[in-house]
This record gives sequence, C-alpha cells and structure tokens, in this order.
Amino acid sequence: SFYTCSSPSISIAHPGLVSSYEQQWIALMTYLPILLLVALCLWPVISYANNTPPLTLSKLYQANENLQHYWVSEKYDGVRAYWDGKKLYTRSGRQIQAPADWIEHLPKAPLDGELWITHGAFNKISGLIRKRQPDPAQWRTVKFMAFDLPDHPGTFVDRYHALQQLVTHSKNPHLRLVRQTPIASHSDLQRHLSEITAQGAEGLMLRRINSHYTKGRSQDLLKVKPYMDDEAVVINHQQGQGKYINQLGALIVMDKKGREFKIGTGFSDEERAHPPAVGETITYRYHGHTATGLPRFASFLRVKQRE
Repeated sequence: SFYTCSSPSISIAHPGLVSSYEQQWIALMTYLPILLLVALCLWPVISYANNTPPLTLSKLYQANENLQHYWVSEKYDGVRAYWDGKKLYTRSGRQIQAPADWIEHLPKAPLDGELWITHGAFNKISGLIRKRQPDPAQWRTVKFMAFDLPDHPGTFVDRYHALQQLVTHSKNPHLRLVRQTPIASHSDLQRHLSEITAQGAEGLMLRRINSHYTKGRSQDLLKVKPYMDDEAVVINHQQGQGKYINQLGALIVMDKKGREFKIGTGFSDEERAHPPAVGETITYRYHGHTATGLPRFASFLRVKQRE
C-alpha cells in the first residue's frame, strides 16, 4: 500500500524502497519548520545585537574607591534609554516607539539617560516602552532623565557642563538634567544613600569626573544600593496559606549557577494573585550569602523587563 507525502509530487512506498533523494526530501520537510521557528526566535536577538548602543555600563561600588574622583547622582528606577539624535533605543538596541510630539525638540546630539515617571513606577514605564503604538496621553508623564553625552570627546566634567547647556536651551519639556554633585567620603555617601532611598529612590550612581565616555562595564560608573540584587528564573510556584490561600506563597527559582531556592517576600497582593509565570526571569534583592552560598533574605523586586 502507498501513502502520499506532504509534497504532492512524491509517493512513498515501503521504507526499504525509498530513494536517497526521497529520504533527503523527507528529512528537509521534517526539520524545516523547526529551523524556521528557531530563525524567527533568533532574529530579534540578532537584529538588536547589530543596533546595540555603545553605552557605559556600571559596576558595583566596593567602598574602596577614592570618592574625591567621583560625582554622585540619584539612581532612577526607570528604563535605560539611548537617544541617537533621531530615535530612542533600549540598552539592548530595540527601538522605543515614543510619540512624535514627545521626542520633538530633543537635541540632535546622542544622549544617555533614563526614561522615568516617578519613584515606584518601574512596571508602568516598562509596559509603556514595549507598546508598538504609543499612547501620547500616557507618555506625558514620562521624563528623559539625561546624565551623559556619549559622543562628546571631553571628560565627564566637560560632558556634564555641555549637557547642562543642552537641557537648559532645549524646547522639549520632557528632557531633564540628572544633577551631579561632589561627595567627600564613604560616610557622607552612606548618609546620602539613606536619605535618598527614604524618599523612594533606588540608590545612587558614581561617575569618575576625569573619565572619557567608553563602551562596556567600567569603574568609571559605579552603582550604590542599600542591598545587592541579582536575577533568577522561576521554575515553580508554592501555594500560599492563611490569608494567601489559593494565591502565591513563594516562588521556587533557579539562579545562574543552577542553585534552587525560595522567594516568599516582597510581593504585592496583585503579584500574589497574578505571580510571575514559570520561565520568566525575575530580579530579587538580598543581603549577603549564607554559609552554603545562597542569597540571604532574598526578596522579590520585579519581573525582568523583556526587551
């Protein structure tokens, strides 16, 4: 008996009678959908990689730097953004579809900054920048917090003064300057950190004043937080008890080293009712490590932004 393959021009008999050409065609038809699916999944990654902005990325402050060589500013809990003079991009290179009137009158010079609404509104700005059709009314609350000029050849002090002039003379009402100030000592830095986080800020940033703008991670840019944070992948949900019955009790997660642990705090009632899905990457905060190397007092912070 015979049956017909997906190609109408080929009939296949007993496997032992199939020609080598027909075997190759069957193999191609079997794996082609898989190859196409892989290509479609990888295409955004490849296209973003080609457009990745040349941004300076931060390292963690270790309390052994000479702070006389740095200026300090607030660390905003927004989305890092790069303005190339014409379009907005995320740190990974994905274009952000902002309303035309929102980007109108932004400088022609490239800007490095943060799209920010207010303290505690990360999820809102993260959702806005992923929309293909931007809502002008929602974007009215978004500010571009500019903190550097990537194409300027001078030191950070030179770049900061040039940025001050750009923002001062800009007609764009959404463009704001991130204020930079000197810091004298580690104790002053910790005092400033306590004050600003009490107001809802995420932390502080340190910029080396005599540095030139460079791509990649650098000691020229340091982040200062009252806690450490990292990422992990959700692998399961643990059901809650008591007031959280039928809701999330804890996330079972796996870190980059393959270690599993629970995160049971830091969730809002909304997040417990609609928790991060299995497979999603989350950011959590913690305070040091246990003797076994697991994060101590791990607490949920947010779902990682999908770029």
